[in-house]
Amino acid sequence: MAWSSLAARHVSDSPRWRLVAVCLTIACFTHPCWSQDLQPRRWGHLPINTNFAGVGYAYTSGDVAFDPVLLVDDVTVEMHTLPLKYIRSFELAGKSARIDWVQAYQDAEWKGLLQGAPARVTRSGLSDMLLRFAVNVVGAPALSGAEYAEYRANLESETIVGLGLEVQLPTGEYYHDKLLNLGSNRFTFRPQVGLVHRRGKWSGELHTSSWIYTDNDDFFNGKYLEQDPLYTIQGFVDYTFRPGLWTGGGIAYGEGGESTINGVAKKDPRDGVLWGFTFGYPIGKRIGGQFTYLAQRTLTDIGVDADSLIAALSWNW
Repeated sequence: MAWSSLAARHVSDSPRWRLVAVCLTIACFTHPCWSQDLQPRRWGHLPINTNFAGVGYAYTSGDVAFDPVLLVDDVTVEMHTLPLKYIRSFELAGKSARIDWVQAYQDAEWKGLLQGAPARVTRSGLSDMLLRFAVNVVGAPALSGAEYAEYRANLESETIVGLGLEVQLPTGEYYHDKLLNLGSNRFTFRPQVGLVHRRGKWSGELHTSSWIYTDNDDFFNGKYLEQDPLYTIQGFVDYTFRPGLWTGGGIAYGEGGESTINGVAKKDPRDGVLWGFTFGYPIGKRIGGQFTYLAQRTLTDIGVDADSLIAALSWNW
């Protein structure tokens, strides 16, 4: 235990590798409009026995297309999200692992026509909590302190394979008699597989996941909601100018997620694409900043076309 504490302090006293570690922690932003996500560097190599935290702000605006039977048209959404994230890295069976916790507060407004008349809905409160566990099964050895710094300094190329499970908990604000909510009133399990290859200053990442939904037995006005799994794949490429200063872009595709309400299949797949660009920069020895632009476009008649601007800070200790 004494060596672990000393090693962790050694990393904190190394500006180069402190910034690298900080910039490997990506603030995660979620809101009910999106059916998938796009997160670069989620499989990055972290020094074990280290804490990471992030805080940010996201502004989202977009158009929402509902099922025609609801008689809701020309709907737009504007949302402000304030997320908090915490990561703890550790060793598991000789491999580097991590646990993530994310909680956001959101303020949203929907405007549109309800049966031809102007209507407006606002919601403010907590979104669903996210918990994630991940372990790197290939590459990214469990190291801390001077060993971690030396390993990263001498590494010209690497390949990492990771396995993870993210769980969305039904903790967000939810009204059973409202169609629009910040919470989902159900669990979502997301098994994940990630592959990262880095060579020099370039890094490429491939990530796949399945979104498996439990049933919502208290859906809008007492209805029973079931949903098929959503399958997603995403790729991201980034370039590091120097430790802490990097930029990159990626794209994600998802399909599936058809819903059934009271036993009636709606034939409403959530097929869509999501793309974005990120710029990370160092602020101090312990702090890194990040700006991100994200865009989602639905590929079906029902869904969301939205754009988001995100600013985040992260630090470690």
